[in-house]
Amino acid sequence: MPTAGATAGAAPVAIVPARLGTGIGVWVRDLIISLAISAFIIIFLYQPVKVEGTSMMPSLEDQERIFVNKFVYRLEPIERGDIVVFRYPRDPSKSYIKRVIGMAGDRIRIDGGQVYVNDQALDEDYVPPAYTDSRSYPDTTVPESSFFVLGDHRSMSNDSRDFGPVNQSFIYGKAVFGYWPMDKLGRVR
Repeated sequence: MPTAGATAGAAPVAIVPARLGTGIGVWVRDLIISLAISAFIIIFLYQPVKVEGTSMMPSLEDQERIFVNKFVYRLEPIERGDIVVFRYPRDPSKSYIKRVIGMAGDRIRIDGGQVYVNDQALDEDYVPPAYTDSRSYPDTTVPESSFFVLGDHRSMSNDSRDFGPVNQSFIYGKAVFGYWPMDKLGRVR
C-alpha cells in the first residue's frame, strides 16, 4: 500500500545530506583562479611600480604609484614622448623611468638646455621653466635599436646625457596609468 505523497510504482528518493566542504572548496578554487589570472597580468601585461626620485617631476612625483604596460612594445613601436621604464645600462639590477626624446638615427643636440632633434627645436610643454637647466650636450646620432631618454626635471635627472642612449633590449615597459595618490589617478602623460 502506497504511503502518503508517494506515487504507485515510483522509486524511493534518497535524501543526501549537504557536504560540509563544498562552500570552502568553491571558494578556494575561485581564489586560486583569481591569483593565477593576477599573476599572469602582473608578469606579462601590467606591473605596479613605485616611482622613486624626482627626475620625472612634474609628470611623475616621488613615491607615486603607476602601472607599467610590459606588453605594449610587442604590438607597437616605441615613440618619441613615451615614458619608458628600463634597466639602468650601468647596473641592470636598477630600473629607471624617463621620457623618450630621440629614436634610432636621430641627431640630438642640447644647447643651453634647448633640445634639438634633427636640427629642429623640440617643444617640450611637459618641462616647466622651473625644471629646466642650462646644460649642453654635443651633437650625437642615436645608434640603431637605441633611444635617447631624458627626465622631465632636467636639473635633477641622471639620463642619456650621463649614460648615453639606451638600447631597446633594456626597455621593458611603458608608463600608462597612475593610481596613487588619488589626485594623480589617470593616464600618464
